[in-house]
Amino acid sequence: MSQPVPPFTPPPLIVGAWQLSEGHHANGPAGAEALDEFLEVIAYGVTTFDCADIYTGVEELLGEVRRRTHQRMGSEVGRALRFHTKLVPDRSALAHVDRGYVERIVDRSLTRLGVERLDLVQLAWWDYEVPGVEQVAGWLDEQRRAGKIEHVGATNFDVPHLERIVAADVPLVAHQVQYSPLDRRPERGMTAWAEAQDVRLLCYGTLAGGFLTDAWLGRPDPAAGGLAAARALPNRSLTKYRLVIEELGGWDAFQSILDLLRRVADRHGATLAQVALKWVLDRAESASVIVGMSRPHRIRECQGALTLRTRAEDWMELEALLQELGTLTGDCFGLEREADSPHARIMRYDLNRVE
Repeated sequence: MSQPVPPFTPPPLIVGAWQLSEGHHANGPAGAEALDEFLEVIAYGVTTFDCADIYTGVEELLGEVRRRTHQRMGSEVGRALRFHTKLVPDRSALAHVDRGYVERIVDRSLTRLGVERLDLVQLAWWDYEVPGVEQVAGWLDEQRRAGKIEHVGATNFDVPHLERIVAADVPLVAHQVQYSPLDRRPERGMTAWAEAQDVRLLCYGTLAGGFLTDAWLGRPDPAAGGLAAARALPNRSLTKYRLVIEELGGWDAFQSILDLLRRVADRHGATLAQVALKWVLDRAESASVIVGMSRPHRIRECQGALTLRTRAEDWMELEALLQELGTLTGDCFGLEREADSPHARIMRYDLNRVE
């Protein structure tokens, strides 16, 4: 029996768990420490977490978080939790993805998270030159209609390919996309399309891996040696977003953005991170911001963005600077698809390896 699509109402702030995946970096919390920190942010009122099938070890970790929440905080708190995951076929396997492949990944995520139904599964597709994305999205929707998934979304698409998926009668409710003052590519049609289609934008990279915080204001460039130095940064987020900064005009241009964000923060008694998040929420009415799982007090700080009462005048100087600097070229995730770009060379395309 076909499953009707219920309303999709994510909270304005979602906690992402890419930072805890194996291979992101070796110094994050692990084991009992990570579980306790997740429980602490849940006690702060966080209900929704973002992960993916290719974030090694993360679906299992969040499954344990869910179980511990039920045990320690009660079933009412546990039932309120939502876990968004993704279906990311390996680039080398795109041409061979079939209905069985989709079902195996969905079943594996169900097992890892320890749930009977996945709250949201977001489809990714590395290479538009490989046909079949609409059919794969349809097979994912079959899993929804079978009751294994509540909502279907997408991640890192451009508008034309999202339109093709919607034209194939796949009821997309969300699209996850990189969006911040450093990366305004969604403004080239994505924000308007999402609003018109009633598709929620789930925005990651909103703090640029931590670069859009007070910690980097006035600091020297950690990658002054270019791409090689960027690759040597402590984790993959810093490498990724230092490359974004370079596209925007380099470290001096980035410091100018931080200076203006700090001025807005001073007017509101806020932190730089809070106003960076609020900038995204003010720009896209249908957006939620995704912040990476960090120490609980950092998540608590980010929650403060939701109560800021900013006005259009707060952003005038910043908007003028951003217009002068421009933004990354192309459509959403376009640079990351260009095989010869530095953004693509740091990607890992084959992490699923579904047998």
